[in-house]
Amino acid sequence: MKRKATTLALLVASAAFLASGLTDAAYAQGGSDDGAKMIGAGLAFGIAAGGAGLGLGYVGSAGLAVISENPALQSKVFIFIGMVESIAIYGIVMMFIILGQ
Repeated sequence: MKRKATTLALLVASAAFLASGLTDAAYAQGGSDDGAKMIGAGLAFGIAAGGAGLGLGYVGSAGLAVISENPALQSKVFIFIGMVESIAIYGIVMMFIILGQ
């Protein structure tokens, strides 16, 4: 698990480094920073969706175990699953904010 976190951190850092280089090159030539916006929006949504997917896997499996033992707790499990899925929605919102600037 620690190796995955290190790989993800390295990927995010290298993407940020490349995005800053693209922005500097675009300004030097008198262009815009649309490429950096696209990279930032993709990272914002991609990381949020990936984190939500991992969280949903853990919460979903634990939720199914709880529901199999006590079906009365089904509504509480759905609330927790909705809270995890909201992270992906926040990523979409951030993507639209970045692209709208």
